[in-house]
Amino acid sequence: MTTGRMIRTATASMRMRRTRTTAHLSPDPDRLAMRVWIVLPAYNEAANLPVVIRRFRELTEEAVRLEIRVIVVDDGSTDDTGPAAVSAAGPLPLEVIRHEPNRGLAQTFMRGMTEATARTGPGDIVVCMDADNSHIPGQIPRMVQEIQEGRDVVIASRYQRGAVIRGVPWIRRVLSRGMAILFRVIYPIQGVRDYSCGYRAYRAELLKSALAVRPDQLFAADGFACMVGMLLHLERHDAVFGEVPLVLRYDQKQGASKMKVGLTVFRTLRVLMRERLRPR
Repeated sequence: MTTGRMIRTATASMRMRRTRTTAHLSPDPDRLAMRVWIVLPAYNEAANLPVVIRRFRELTEEAVRLEIRVIVVDDGSTDDTGPAAVSAAGPLPLEVIRHEPNRGLAQTFMRGMTEATARTGPGDIVVCMDADNSHIPGQIPRMVQEIQEGRDVVIASRYQRGAVIRGVPWIRRVLSRGMAILFRVIYPIQGVRDYSCGYRAYRAELLKSALAVRPDQLFAADGFACMVGMLLHLERHDAVFGEVPLVLRYDQKQGASKMKVGLTVFRTLRVLMRERLRPR
């Protein structure tokens, strides 16, 4: 199959000017019935993205043979995040959507997820993960398998047996563990122990259904809290959840963390209480 790459840029007024490099993506008799759409929110990740994208290319090879499409949402980066992604893609179908100026994780995540969902077909899966090389693309086949076995959302969880965490400061690990326990007490969801990890696989039909009903609610949270808000919203759509053990490699990423811990905790608790008090 001939593959292509597309580059999209956006102005600050949200009017899009598109520059694309494309190739013919005609039906292929060897095409798998399912495509995996990868969403990568990215801010100043020029040093990390090439490694991540090369690992995606490995997943398309014969041993694994996933059909992958990548959408990078460049949130007003001041480095070469977009060009670095395109350069690393090679034959992998990849598109860069640029926000200008920086709009924050919530809007970047929302843009990538809505763009990917709009392009999915029957049986497709949408995966969102960090672009900083701390999430391992090699876990995607296992997450895809869980979706194929009947789950709607699969979370790479820090709290499943077999999870590996490297390079995360101890204070963040303590806070994350405490928040996870609080979530399970206040808003228990069957099959979920890790409410805030953004490395997830979603059945595309579920996302389309949720967006069709209340698109303003699916991503109704700021910063990293949007991950929790989306999970709680999908629970209202009777989603079937599951988890796989996360391998989190903060020791492999280049650059400092962009999370503001105190603000993230406040926003997350606000989302949790709002959803807990919302009539079902």
